[in-house]
Amino acid sequence: MSNEKLNDQQLIRREKLENLKKNYYDPFQITKFERNHTTKTFKEKYSSIDKEQLHDNTDKIFIAGRVLAIRQMFGVISDFYGNIQFYLNKKEVSEETLNLFKNYLDIGDIIGIEGTPMKTNTNELTIRIKSFKILSKSLTPLPEKFHGLQDEEIRARRRYLDLIMNEESKKTFITRSKIINLIRNFLDKKDFIEVETPILQPILGGAAARPFKTFHNTLETNFYLRIATELPLKKLIVGGFDKVYEIGRIFRNEGMDTTHNPEFTSIELYQAYVSMWEIMSLTEELIKYIAKELNLVQIQYKGVNLDFSKPFNKIDMIEFIKKESNVDFNKIQSDEEAIEVAKKHNIELLQHEKNRGHIINKFFEKYCEEKCLQPTFVYNYPIEISPLAKKNPQDTRMTERFELFICGKEFANAFSELNDPIDQKNRFENQLEERKLGNEEANEMDTDYINAMEYGLPPTGGMGLGIDRLVMLFTNQESIRNVLLFPHMRKQK
Repeated sequence: MSNEKLNDQQLIRREKLENLKKNYYDPFQITKFERNHTTKTFKEKYSSIDKEQLHDNTDKIFIAGRVLAIRQMFGVISDFYGNIQFYLNKKEVSEETLNLFKNYLDIGDIIGIEGTPMKTNTNELTIRIKSFKILSKSLTPLPEKFHGLQDEEIRARRRYLDLIMNEESKKTFITRSKIINLIRNFLDKKDFIEVETPILQPILGGAAARPFKTFHNTLETNFYLRIATELPLKKLIVGGFDKVYEIGRIFRNEGMDTTHNPEFTSIELYQAYVSMWEIMSLTEELIKYIAKELNLVQIQYKGVNLDFSKPFNKIDMIEFIKKESNVDFNKIQSDEEAIEVAKKHNIELLQHEKNRGHIINKFFEKYCEEKCLQPTFVYNYPIEISPLAKKNPQDTRMTERFELFICGKEFANAFSELNDPIDQKNRFENQLEERKLGNEEANEMDTDYINAMEYGLPPTGGMGLGIDRLVMLFTNQESIRNVLLFPHMRKQK
């Protein structure tokens, strides 16, 4: 602010602050205010009491919050739980209190009130002020009350201001916290153990994504910010853990749009002695549990009516492609045939994508993905795009993998985990070949993970779920920026 030119309101507020310090006290030297109520507890205790009974009530109320409105001798104070009206009767307060109210108090100031409960002639529950303290002076005015803060970019850049002005935004982030707690509750009851694994990783693996790179000065080694938690969690299954999960931040050095942020939150879970089919049931049960606990079993999202009491759809990827494009990849055996079919359907291929598996995925993305409006599990993915998934015994070119789509977007990704260390090493080597062909998202060779597998990884099912998209779904937000407290933003010019 020191390099900016102050506007008239900012200058006036600074002058008020200096006069307040000179004539009464420095609000920024106040270290605490003892409250005995929040707006929530105040309303719970006194809302049901009628006006006449409250008239002679002498209960001492100590409450604090931000001033959102001032009108004559009335005002509104806000805390985390909501708003409450306050009233000052100049005949009932000291000269100092009256002077503070008239000459020093501004909208946006944080104050501590001592008062008593009352109801107005319109029966609105109110705090009758006996005295108050300005606890923090707002030196910059809040946005105009009736229009609030509407610009989405400013809301994301100045989340603190968004939370002050927009009650719905605050509710979104409270719901986000509830969803994460519900996930923990659900899994804890099923005897999953929550763990923490390193964010700095020496090897790029666990997903197909471009990483952020950093350098460890003491170890004199390059590290990546993790793009997934998969490989460390599966090492724990090797070590004897039966059911594990981790909720944490993931970092992918990729583009930003309404459903992607370079830093996001996911949950990954792994369970020994089950396949993707049991994980599929667990995933459906988890999402239905969250919907029920939030009382959001039937919702509308992006114009689609969703009912989470109904069974989720399940469809084989190749069958889905055949249904939507009339191309049957069960009859296409070679890479050359697949490349010709891709050309006929105007599907562009990068050098590393010129094989049957990648082309199947390209067809799915073009013809099927957006058709998954209702919750849909798409299963049996090509081996070329699933380097960590177990082969399908009926067709070894495909894997036991599924993804969950809702309203045309991916929400979860899961496998029957590959537990053959020889096969896994070959898959990593194939990924290295793809990297040479230009695939910057290909996995690296993780010899430590191969070593761990050689001690024996039991049959295991695993799943990763994007928490940010889940929050978007259950708070009816179309942009990921609106469910991240501090999303990444382009530098302002």
